[in-house]
Amino acid sequence: MYDTHAHVNFNAYKDDFEAVLKRAFEKDVSVINVGSQLSTSARAVEMARQYEKAYAAVGLHPIHLEDMEVEEEHANFTTRREEFDYHAYRELASQEKVVAIGETGVDFFHTDGEDKIAKQKQVFVEHVKLANELALPLIVHCRGKKDNIGGAYVDVLKILQEHKPKAGGVMHCYVGPAELLKSFLDLGFYIGFNGVLTFDKTGTVEKSLLATPLDRVLTETDCPYLTPPPFRGKRNEPAYVEYIVGKIADVLELPIDEIKKKTGENARALFSI
Repeated sequence: MYDTHAHVNFNAYKDDFEAVLKRAFEKDVSVINVGSQLSTSARAVEMARQYEKAYAAVGLHPIHLEDMEVEEEHANFTTRREEFDYHAYRELASQEKVVAIGETGVDFFHTDGEDKIAKQKQVFVEHVKLANELALPLIVHCRGKKDNIGGAYVDVLKILQEHKPKAGGVMHCYVGPAELLKSFLDLGFYIGFNGVLTFDKTGTVEKSLLATPLDRVLTETDCPYLTPPPFRGKRNEPAYVEYIVGKIADVLELPIDEIKKKTGENARALFSI
């Protein structure tokens, strides 16, 4: 199995990351730790050096483009504004076992104001340029406002169509309109499913899964966030990706082993693992 989007490189695991990774590896789960700023990207690269089944993605998350207080499940933190240093990220991304650029994209949930949104889009395009220069896939974060979730996905799609990632990528934690899926798939993108699939009462994510070809489905946790049952309310971790695999199997009415096999093949194909 593959957790294609984890954050064991975050401070939430600073005291026990070795034990967390060990639990994942014991379940034969390979882990891609995803950076959100220069420091966590560097930590992801270092973990990839240390562990055979760990890989890294490097990027600057849109919420780290400004100073803000952020409240998330199992994590309240203050972001410190960081400018996107193309050359610094290029150097990191050139290291061994870096398999993607990201996460990058837009976050209108935490950000308001035309200037700040324009900055997010500009930096997003810079990430696409870096991914294309290094022939790496892109990990895209997209989060819309509560009253207009789909609007952010429309904006992201337009940017990706105008600045096409040559190596494709993944729409991480896809909660957008199912009707936009084909447009992302046409760009060579995979769709990432995580714990939201297991507890979304609206049925939106399940609908998106049913609309996604199995050869474009990726499994992820986004740990420490979005913990699936039976661990809701606790910190998430890569070992719990098995519950995402199980839910996908239930929704698609396919054997778990088939989902493990296919999503593993998908991860290896996109990230050249």
